[in-house]
Order: sequence, then C-alpha cells, then structure tokens
Amino acid sequence: MPSADTLLLSSSPLILLAQQLGEHALAWFALALTVSVLGAGLACRMLQRRHPLPDTGEPDESRLALGLGLGFVLILAAAVLVAWIASHLGDGRTMGRADQALADAIGAHVPWGALVSFSWLTHLGDAQLLAPVCGVVALLLWRNAHRGLALGWVTALGGIVVLNPALKHIFARARPVHDHGLALETSFSFPSGHSSGAIVSYGMLLYLALRLLPARWHVPAAMAAVAAIVTIACSRIFLQVHFASDVAAGLLTGLGWLLVCVSSLEYARHRKRRTAR
Repeated sequence: MPSADTLLLSSSPLILLAQQLGEHALAWFALALTVSVLGAGLACRMLQRRHPLPDTGEPDESRLALGLGLGFVLILAAAVLVAWIASHLGDGRTMGRADQALADAIGAHVPWGALVSFSWLTHLGDAQLLAPVCGVVALLLWRNAHRGLALGWVTALGGIVVLNPALKHIFARARPVHDHGLALETSFSFPSGHSSGAIVSYGMLLYLALRLLPARWHVPAAMAAVAAIVTIACSRIFLQVHFASDVAAGLLTGLGWLLVCVSSLEYARHRKRRTAR
C-alpha cells in the first residue's frame, strides 16, 4: 500500500499538470510552437514600426543605456531561475517527480511516428551541424568587413560550448531512462546543451539578420529562429533524453549568455560610432 508521502506527492498539482501535459504533449507542442512563432513575428513587426530608423542613423544614448540595463536585469533573472530550478531537483522533490511524470506520460502516449520526426528535428541543435555553420558564417562576416560581428559570433558560440559542459559537471544529474533507441546521450542531463546551444546559435543568427539584412527579412528571420529554438528544445523532452527542467535551465543559461554577447556587441557599436563622431 502506498505511503502517505507517496500519495501526497502523486496528488501534487504540479505532478498532475505534468501528467496531463504528457498525455496531450503533441497538441501542447503545436500550440506552443504556433504562439511562439506568431508572437515573434508580431513583436518584430511592432519594433520595426516603433523604431523605423536605419542602422546607419545616429545612436540614441538613452535607448542604449535602457537596453543594456534591461539586458543586465534579464541575465540576473535567468541566473536566479536556473539556481531555483536546481535547488528543487533533489531526491523526492516535487519538481523532480513532475519531471519523471511528464517523461513517463510522453513515453506512454506519443506515437512512434512523432518520435521519429523529433529524432530528425533534434539534429538542428547538434554540435556537428552548428560547428560548420559557425565557421561559414564567421568567414562570410570577415570577408565582408564585419570583423567585430565575426568575433562576437564566434565568441557567442564558443562560450556556450564551454559554459554548458561546466554546468553539467557541477550538477551531475542523470538523464531520463528510455528504450526507444532513437537518441542516445552519455553526458549529464542538467542543463540541456541542445537547448542552450539552440537559443545562442539561432538567436545570434537572428541578431545578425536584424543588423545586416533588409527590413523585409526581419519578421521571417524572427519567426524562423523561434521555430527552430522551440522545436529543438521540445524535441529533447519528447525523445526523453532530457527532463523538462533540464530544457528550461538550458534555455535560461543560453538566453543569459546570448544577452551578454548581444549587449556587448551593441555597446561596442555605440562606442565606435561615438568615437567616429
């Protein structure tokens, strides 16, 4: 007979929510992807209307200071959230039980065809794919005299390659157990490297697109970047190579590092304009 503590944990609202999400995981994924992509496109369009000045316009010092300040606050918030998630993943903790409940429900209710599709889509976040992309983009930027952007791009992708494994060894969390054989990983689980790598890589590609491409490409670029990030992150949960909290922490650490890199590039651009002026 289950103990009182087991019954209490199994009836936790968070665990019940995780079970419900897992039972209807594909529908929730479709909804999250649609809302995220449309939201990214709408946000980009609104920013274009509010700030229509071209990149060659005079820098606005107050706007730069506000952007850097907001970025710093978001970095701190991401770090606090990652620490909070990590502190609630111990043995018997509700969040850890919810992670397992979600993984079990996904394994029981997601059809094989969907898992095969996610096993292909998850490769969009593989280091074997992103490393050549990093080299090609850096070379193109350098050859077109965008050397500061090339350095920022390489620093962003290289930094997350160092940061994520370091965090994995600090927390040393075991991965979920699965038997489908579609994805095999041997490293620690927390935080998700694919998720952090995706948000840094595709986020930086979006930043480069906003800086270098004509305005008509900005909205499609924002929608494509968000679609890639959400799909890669969710694929790790569907394939049961990561718990949901691993993916959340990976997105937060990646977002924090992305904000550091973008803020640094924007500050350097502002200083260069100010010196030239």
